[in-house]
Order: sequence, then structure tokens, then C-alpha cells
Amino acid sequence: MTTETSPAQSAKGQAPAAPAAPVAASDVVPYAHTRLPDTERELLREVLYEVGTDPEQKFILGRRTAELERRLADRADVRDVVACASGTGALTLALRAIGVVPGDEVIVPAFGAEPLAATVLGVGAVPVFADVDPVTMVLDPVDAESRVTDRTRAVVPAHTFTTMADMPAIRSFARRRGIAVVEDAAVGQGATLGGRAAGAWGDVGLYSFFPVKPFGMPGEGAVVLTDDAELAARVRRLRNHGQDGVQRFVHHEVGFNSRFDEVMAGFQLGRLERADAMITRRAAVAGHYNARFAALRGRGLLAPTGGADGQCHYVYAVQTICRDALATHLAAHGIGSRVYYPVPLPRLAAFAAYAGQGADGRRPGAELASARHLALPLNLNLTDSQVERTADVVCAFFD
Repeated sequence: MTTETSPAQSAKGQAPAAPAAPVAASDVVPYAHTRLPDTERELLREVLYEVGTDPEQKFILGRRTAELERRLADRADVRDVVACASGTGALTLALRAIGVVPGDEVIVPAFGAEPLAATVLGVGAVPVFADVDPVTMVLDPVDAESRVTDRTRAVVPAHTFTTMADMPAIRSFARRRGIAVVEDAAVGQGATLGGRAAGAWGDVGLYSFFPVKPFGMPGEGAVVLTDDAELAARVRRLRNHGQDGVQRFVHHEVGFNSRFDEVMAGFQLGRLERADAMITRRAAVAGHYNARFAALRGRGLLAPTGGADGQCHYVYAVQTICRDALATHLAAHGIGSRVYYPVPLPRLAAFAAYAGQGADGRRPGAELASARHLALPLNLNLTDSQVERTADVVCAFFD
């Protein structure tokens, strides 16, 4: 996008004066709205009662969790799915399961969520930050491969906002270099690339059910996906303090407490048939934004890539060098927006020791992504009129 705007063009995108009158409540479009629909509130109440009065009295890792694992495996066309307590837990379990040990290096994107690097450090390994493509904001396969050394154990591509990572290219260099692929598809449930489900491309993958994710729920939870029976068995042990699920208090290895809640399993099962409709609605909102913003490319706004292949619909983030002015303009008109990662991971104090120096420390794509992205409202509670109003206000900024 570095050639999309000139200084003269960007100067046009200055925030207009705020409206003289306060924004009417009916015109406010909140960035996030996680209130459960009434039908799902009733479902949650029913499941809570069902689990609480079940003679089995099993509140974690019960038959509902096992059924959810089976059905998600069928939907993603993978051999096994293992439910656990959170997306961060899933990433930790995946790294441990593939054999990452202290001293290993793991390549992660320089632009993204903190657990990408924190989980690597948590298992004693070293995060190696690779650059991202400045337009798609996902891992750059060429830069990632350039950072492989004889200590590299794995690469962790993360699908970001509305875009899946280039999994064919990443799989190709990983196989060539003999390293594992841990696919962070936390935001990608329901997305496909080349006919293959997100989460099914890596040696091991994961989805998150954090409330704001595409199939989020009113609690924490996640799943690990794999076609490798041995990896699946190890994840099952690791999530339960190293126990095999057959004999209690026999610990085959040091593991974690990362178990899945039966109430949440029942809730997810009860709405699983709606998952596709939920994702379709989010895709429709993103598609409408794309159509409205297509004409703004030459005026300084870069919208996400359109189409269905390789697209997920978690966060709808545009890019512009007038990001802060656009956010101010939106707020003046009652429309919420959000900057997710204002600083690339290696420039955070927590990870500065691993940033690298000289050529190794340069990640221009991540710097641009951090400086230019702005997320617009994308949630299931948005009305068509709110989507249209958001698009109108964005377009007005660039007129």
C-alpha cells in the first residue's frame, strides 16, 4: 500500500469538524457488541440446568466435550480435535506436543497478538520474529524462511483479521527445511483456502472460542486440530496434567490444567448448526464494506481482499496513513473503531530482548501494519442500517 497515496492525496483526508449537535443514540454504532441473542441466552440457561442436574455430575471433559470434539473434527475434515481451556492454552499445548523444548527457536509473526510470542517463551523456547506482508498483514513466507536456522523447530503462521496466512507457501518451505507448522487459526473457524479448512493446514492447528471470535461463546475455550494420532494423544495428556484420561493420578509427563467446561460444550453443541449462518452474516457485512470502499483505494484507503477463498471474518481492518484522523472522525459521528496492535511485537518491552539488530531487526511490513490499520464494527448484532451508516461515514472522510 506504500504507493496507494501521495502526500497531497493524504492531506485531503483530514478529520472534518465534529457535528455541532451530539450524536443521536439511534445513530451510535458501537465497535463491539457481545450481548447474547435472546435465543442463545435461553440455550445457555437450559444447558446450565441440564449439566447441573445430570446424574453424571461431570462438569469438565465429559460426554458433551467429547461430542463437540467429534463434530468439529468432521466439520474441519481432520482426524482429531482436542478441546482445551483457551486459545493461549491451545497454542501452548501445540508447541509442547510437537516437541518444542528450551533452546529451540520458533518463528512467529512480528505483527499480531501477544500469545504468539509469550507461549514460545513459556515453553522455554526463543521467539524469532518474521515480517508480515504490509497489505495482507499476515506472515511473509519469504522473510520467515530467511530466518530459519539449525535451531528452528517450528513456524507459527497466524490468520489475522480477515485474511488467512499463505499456508501452501508456508507448508512448502517448512517441509523443505524440516520444521513443524503450528497453524494459529484462532480467528479462522469456518474459513477455507483451496478447499481445505483453516486449522487443517498445519501439523497441528487451533481455534479459539473467546467471546468475540467468529464462533465465540460466553466463556473461555479452544480446540486443537490435527491429523496426527500421536500428536492428538499427547495434547490430550498435556491438557490434563499429563494424565491419559483412563487412570487418575498416573502422570506420564508434566502437563497443564487446560480442560474444557461441560456447560460451554453443551452450549456450543446447541448452536453448532448456526455456525455457518453466523460466519455468513459476518462475511456479508465485510462484503458490503468492500463494495463501498473499492472506490477509495486511490484516495488513501486500502480495504481487505474480497472473495471467499482464504478469507476469515473476525475483524474488518482497513489501512490508511490517516488512521488516527479517521478514528477521530468516526468517533465524532458516534461510530466505534479499534487499533489492535499499535506496536509490533518485537518492539514491546516484553519481547525487546528478542528483537534482533541490523538486518535481522528490520520488519517494515509489521511497522506499516501497526501504524495504518483501523478496525471497523463487525459483529452479529450490527443491523444493516448500522453497516450502511458506518460505510457512509468512512466514505465521507475521503470525499
